[in-house]
Amino acid sequence: MANGGGGGGGSSSGGGGGGGGGGSSLRMSSNIHANHLSLDASSSSSSSSSSSSSSSSSSSSVHEPKMDALIIPVTMEVPCDSRGQRMWWAFLASSMVTFFGGLFIILLWRTLKYLWTVCCHCGGKTKEAQKINNGASQADGTLKPVDEKEEVVAAEVGWMTSVKDWAGVMISAQTLTGRVLVVLVFALSIGALVIYFIDSSNPIESCQNFYKDFTLQIDMAFNVFFLLYFGLRFIAANDKLWFWLEVNSVVDFFTVPPVFVSVYLNRSWLGLRFLRALRLIQFSEILQFLNILKTSNSIKLVNLLSIFISTWLTAAGFIHLVENSGDPWENFQNNQALTYWECVYLLMVTMSTVGYGDVYAKTTLGRLFMVFFILGGLAMFASYVPEIIELIGNRKKYGGSYSAVSGRKHIVVCGHITLESVSNFLKDFLHKDRDDVNVEIVFLHNISPNLELEALFKRHFTQVEFYQGSVLNPHDLARVKIESADACLILANKYCADPDAEDASNIMRVISIKNYHPKIRIITQMLQYHNKAHLLNIPSWNWKEGDDAICLAELKLGFIAQSCLAQGLSTMLANLFSMRSFIKIEEDTWQKYYLEGVSNEMYTEYLSSAFVGLSFPTVCELCFVKLKLLMIAIEYKSANRESRSRKRILINPGNHLKIQEGTLGFFIASDAKEVKRAFFYCKACHDDITDPKRIKKCGCKRLIYSKMSIYKRMRRACCSDCGRSERDCSCMSGRVRGNVDTLGRAFPLSPVSVNDCATSFRAFEDEQPSTLSPKKKQRNGGMRNSPSSSPKLMRHDPLLIPGNDQIDNMDSNVKKYDSTGMFHWCAPKEIEKVILTRSEAAMTVLSGHVVVCIFGDVSSALIGLRNLVMPLRASNFHYHELKHIVFVGSIEYLKREWETLHNFPKVSILPGTPLSRADLRAVNINLCDMCVILSANQNNIDDTSLQDKECILASLNIKSMQFDDSIGVLQANSQGFTPPGMDRSSPDNSPVHGMLRQPSITTGVNIPIITELVNDTNVQFLDQDDDDDPDTELYLTQPFACGTAFAVSVLDSLMSATYFNDNILTLIRTLVTGGATPELEALIAEENALRGGYSTPQTLANRDRCRVAQLALLDGPFADLGDGGCYGDLFCKALKTYNMLCFGIYRLRDAHLSTPSQCTKRYVITNPPYEFELVPTDLIFCLMQFDHNAGQSRASLSHSSHSSQSSSKKSSSVHSIPSTANRQNRPKSRESRDKQKKEMVYR
Repeated sequence: MANGGGGGGGSSSGGGGGGGGGGSSLRMSSNIHANHLSLDASSSSSSSSSSSSSSSSSSSSVHEPKMDALIIPVTMEVPCDSRGQRMWWAFLASSMVTFFGGLFIILLWRTLKYLWTVCCHCGGKTKEAQKINNGASQADGTLKPVDEKEEVVAAEVGWMTSVKDWAGVMISAQTLTGRVLVVLVFALSIGALVIYFIDSSNPIESCQNFYKDFTLQIDMAFNVFFLLYFGLRFIAANDKLWFWLEVNSVVDFFTVPPVFVSVYLNRSWLGLRFLRALRLIQFSEILQFLNILKTSNSIKLVNLLSIFISTWLTAAGFIHLVENSGDPWENFQNNQALTYWECVYLLMVTMSTVGYGDVYAKTTLGRLFMVFFILGGLAMFASYVPEIIELIGNRKKYGGSYSAVSGRKHIVVCGHITLESVSNFLKDFLHKDRDDVNVEIVFLHNISPNLELEALFKRHFTQVEFYQGSVLNPHDLARVKIESADACLILANKYCADPDAEDASNIMRVISIKNYHPKIRIITQMLQYHNKAHLLNIPSWNWKEGDDAICLAELKLGFIAQSCLAQGLSTMLANLFSMRSFIKIEEDTWQKYYLEGVSNEMYTEYLSSAFVGLSFPTVCELCFVKLKLLMIAIEYKSANRESRSRKRILINPGNHLKIQEGTLGFFIASDAKEVKRAFFYCKACHDDITDPKRIKKCGCKRLIYSKMSIYKRMRRACCSDCGRSERDCSCMSGRVRGNVDTLGRAFPLSPVSVNDCATSFRAFEDEQPSTLSPKKKQRNGGMRNSPSSSPKLMRHDPLLIPGNDQIDNMDSNVKKYDSTGMFHWCAPKEIEKVILTRSEAAMTVLSGHVVVCIFGDVSSALIGLRNLVMPLRASNFHYHELKHIVFVGSIEYLKREWETLHNFPKVSILPGTPLSRADLRAVNINLCDMCVILSANQNNIDDTSLQDKECILASLNIKSMQFDDSIGVLQANSQGFTPPGMDRSSPDNSPVHGMLRQPSITTGVNIPIITELVNDTNVQFLDQDDDDDPDTELYLTQPFACGTAFAVSVLDSLMSATYFNDNILTLIRTLVTGGATPELEALIAEENALRGGYSTPQTLANRDRCRVAQLALLDGPFADLGDGGCYGDLFCKALKTYNMLCFGIYRLRDAHLSTPSQCTKRYVITNPPYEFELVPTDLIFCLMQFDHNAGQSRASLSHSSHSSQSSSKKSSSVHSIPSTANRQNRPKSRESRDKQKKEMVYR
């Protein structure tokens, strides 16, 4: 009955997985036995066997319950129970006993502990009463054993605490061991789950041999480790009861004990092993321990996914168990064969409420579970899945990392990233006139781009990439590879309502970037000049390493200030550092000549060795005439090793400076390829070439460079032999010449080439400081650095220039200039002393002055008027040449600006409004040299079309004013844009005469005006008679071409220009700021005001720098060239005779018309060609040298009486520049200068 009955019972019932398995085994045995018998005999034997089995089953059912009749599969290899009965209850009982037994013990322990505490508390009260009754002596004796007990208890508590702390550290993942342990437990849990997936393909319960089943052995090893980990967790738990009820503890209760039962019974029951899927809930914690998940969105996404998947797999395991087993009360006969993955599919279609009906639950337990699961599962599916999809969909589209390309640099652009700022930046940065730009641009911004900006990025996808993030986050900086970037550019919002807040944001970006990588080069835009001082507080900020701050307020107001000295200069300079394509116009209109000049930009290139030893004017003339290039400045290498920077920029230095080897020149040209001519030029090969396009690299240039390098090496060897430095060594000349001759014999050249090389060598040798005597140094214009000079801009020392009488202006008792000697200075004045009423202003009879119309109030942001006044108070002007400045605006606003203006002379304030014609007439607006219209309220208006309404209304108001002709006498003293250094009383001694103002100004249209605009499109409203299209770019409009309008947007091009050449920004700042230096910025950062200084030779030497002026061709030495002459002849004559460097023309708009026109509008022509024809009404832009003697005759007048308004105004238009003959008659010795100084002091 044992084996046969068991097998027969299994085949007859056929219920459950075990019974079905048993029947199949017996059928397999019958089939094997049937191979030796006939078919009929086999059928008979099978029938009898079946009958016997049925009778046996019925007989056994009388003595045993029905549930015991179910059997499991029996094989010959597996030793199983003799009856093959199912033992699922044993596995389940082991888990239940463990769980409830442990729970009972914990509750019992807590109960006993509570009772013990209550009893001890009552006993303590009794003992205390006894102590009080027995007295202190008796109490002391009884306390000793108590103290001993307390010490023992304390020791026990300490030991338990140590073990508990050790267990807590092991499982807390705070140490490396703990993290390894936690990760290992999770990995083994997943491994146990995988083993469950494998075993799920087998019957629910089967007999297995532990020593032969590999998966059972692995599962046993895993569960032993889980048991040990459970013990650690139990020891470390503070509340054992709550620990016993945790999910992970419940998982261990129903998965670990059944494994040990399996080994004991040699049986395997899938049971509740699917609960291991609940361990997936800790997946996000594990990833956080491994520092993989860092953002909140990623943690939330992994949490949702892990909870959803673990619940899904656990529920599928339960359905798989009950459906394959059947209901216990039905003797497990209503089971159905479902695989685990079919159950997973069933629960998914159930949660999603689809319910195809192809798979469904048949058992009562399965259906009951589905009733409750569909409620929770549907809720979870409806809430989790949309949130998961949202998190995945909201993942940053631009959240990747930049992959650096080998051999290609990249820059990072951040800050204010909008369609306008990016398009302007890319238009200039990727302009075709530049050399091949092998630089990739990486934009980093915390807001994803809109559709228009995204389309712009796609159009430039080969060179532009965008990543979403913030430079304040080090992780995002690592994503864009900031450590390997060539530079980082920070754009500012020029139209923000709070400029200080915007500057603070950019400064924080600089701090973040420099903190991450101190060596990165940063170019940032700043709105306010005073905020540049905060950059100096950053330790790693270093302008010597290329860090630059482009202050928009400083440059904008500096451009406008230069227009007050030379109208139209702001337009010319803005076009020079902006990349513009050449637009060809065949018609003979003013646009044709203007656009030809617009195509010119500023470039730098090293000069050929053929120029070594020549003076700057000679090289400048050669470049203009032969190479068709305009050179305006050079980078001079100072021989003074004690200077802060040996490389300095000199603008039109004069004929006393000789070109050195490897000198960098600054050129104005239309293309970068044209500038290469200055580098390739060779006198031997290109002397007879007339077409500059044929000047290319020649064959002898390489040999000349090799000889020069050999010359330098020989010179170093010679100096090392004699034990002297290269500067002090005088023995190298003979040796080097002999070696060079040997080199020439070894490499024969043509006679012309050899002679040219020898000339170059001699010129190079003559430039070395060690070979010059003091007298020769003085003749060659030796350089000397002032302590307060700019590290990038070198000043000429006038004391070393022949015929210089600068020292005669020294007065140790009067502070006329600031401490750096760069600007005129006066003692601080109270604002009440400079305020004028209308009547006082009218009685003053102002003329030749500058009127500044300013809109602002108490709440307006400061625009920094100091940057407008400083260029007009540069020290390279003599005091009598300074133009009086009159501010017309709100006194409340000007009081806020006055703290930065009270140290400048010749400044007055008329409280009022620029829209009042009475105020404008009081300051003689019709007699001013320039009227500047500014507004501090532009960025407070949301509508961009209305941002410039005040400036436009003021401009139109002035242009519509009418004036009478009763002040012609006063106008005779107003010379318009007469350049300093002109004396009409002695035309022979003056290089040029200034252009007289119109005989009378009867309408405001003829008043020179420059208006600041915020919105470029509003330029169309300034001139009602122009035909500009509203969609026309700003630089193509008539007001901008004429220099009557200026917008801050043109300064965007400086970012690209500064990146490609940081010297460009230094040159521009030198031209427009009047000489602001890093030392001066540091001083202003300390005191927020200029500090007065006594005149010393060093500070007075800083006055010797060139300035921009306009020359008129109506009369004077250039009058003959003004009537049909060539611009090239004028260029050469001005350069040779007066060291004036011409670089543009300011021409009447209708000068090309054959019929005379009454229009007084002018436009700018930049760098016209040599053969360009001049007209008498032209004004020439030029760089003039400083004249040291122009102010001597007026020294006492200028500085002795600052209150004499009439004297200063009368002298403001009368200037004197001595001719060459007069220069030769000046005292040349220091004794004669000292004598002349004493005579002036006595006088």
